[in-house]
Amino acid sequence: MESSLGILTIDLAAIQMNWKRINCQLDAGKTSSAAVIKANAYGLGAAQVGRALYDAGCREFFLATQTEAVEARTYLPADAVLYVLGGMRSGVEQEFIRNRLVPVLFSLKDLRRWQSACERAGVSGDCAVKVNTGMTRLGLDMPELLIWLSSLSSFSNTLPVLIMSHLACADEPGHPLNKTQLNEFRQVVKLCKLQLPDARFSLANSSAIFLGKEWHFDLVRPGASLYGINPQQPRSSPVLPVIQLDLPVIQVRKILQSASVGYCATTYVAPSSVLAVVAGGYADGLHRTIGPQGRGNIDGYPVNIIGRISMDTSIFDVSSVPDEILQREPLMVKVLGGGLTLDLMMEQEGVLGYEILTSLGVRYQRRYVSDGRLNE
Repeated sequence: MESSLGILTIDLAAIQMNWKRINCQLDAGKTSSAAVIKANAYGLGAAQVGRALYDAGCREFFLATQTEAVEARTYLPADAVLYVLGGMRSGVEQEFIRNRLVPVLFSLKDLRRWQSACERAGVSGDCAVKVNTGMTRLGLDMPELLIWLSSLSSFSNTLPVLIMSHLACADEPGHPLNKTQLNEFRQVVKLCKLQLPDARFSLANSSAIFLGKEWHFDLVRPGASLYGINPQQPRSSPVLPVIQLDLPVIQVRKILQSASVGYCATTYVAPSSVLAVVAGGYADGLHRTIGPQGRGNIDGYPVNIIGRISMDTSIFDVSSVPDEILQREPLMVKVLGGGLTLDLMMEQEGVLGYEILTSLGVRYQRRYVSDGRLNE
């Protein structure tokens, strides 16, 4: 291990258990659970996470792009179903066919293009169709859906295996748009079932899963909850923490006289203070917005960030840590793990858990554990 690198530890067994806990929320035999592993499994390593979830029983995976999905074909077994949420750009249709990728299509133009490509290749190509029920991001609006349904005979070899939509406010259980979107999607299901009896339906992301079974339909799509982000804040989290982040101390400074700390001299420390400069800054996912709310611990002793976070380093006040501990090498500050949860860091930074996970820097050494044992 290079001593200047932070260590990001990912607990694959906890991710597997979170997927199983989500399955316990579902009606067995009626609703199944996929896994969203886009953006490199939210920064935690799609290959390692994807294989662990497959071993736990997951068979359907959602990626964001064609590139992500083609890569997933190299590390997931052949029977894994790979959906591409970002759709299918013009000119890459044969790549989708060759790699058996399921494009999530959200316009009439794309549906027709997929049909033409499959006709030319002489294959039946699975697809998913996304419908806009209120998020107004990607998806067929209701008039487009009706046009498509009225012309299904022209799409004989590309009938969808999945009809889906996405909630805008699932993490706010009382938001009125949730019920509005649920009712809109029920109407979509009613219309589509008449002509697509074999299609499945999916609405719920992580937070929506915990709104109740009426939101589940045939397939749920957890992402954030798999990786330890609480899907039902501010209530206690139903999922296990997944990551631990330890940053190496690269210098311990004993302050002999009053001194300013960090950029813009926003903080001063008194004589006899002890500071630890650690490798890890905003380029590594420690947002500058943390400020003095940033917390960590050294061997169980709580320490706080002091001064502004820099690009590559942060400074902690370690005055309360015994000298014999500060003399250890390597000396690490834990900033995530134990009682230092993602929820706490979200509160400190004022950002979403998604942002924290996906911004954890590439400079960290990632290591994977299962049942407390380091994976080789």
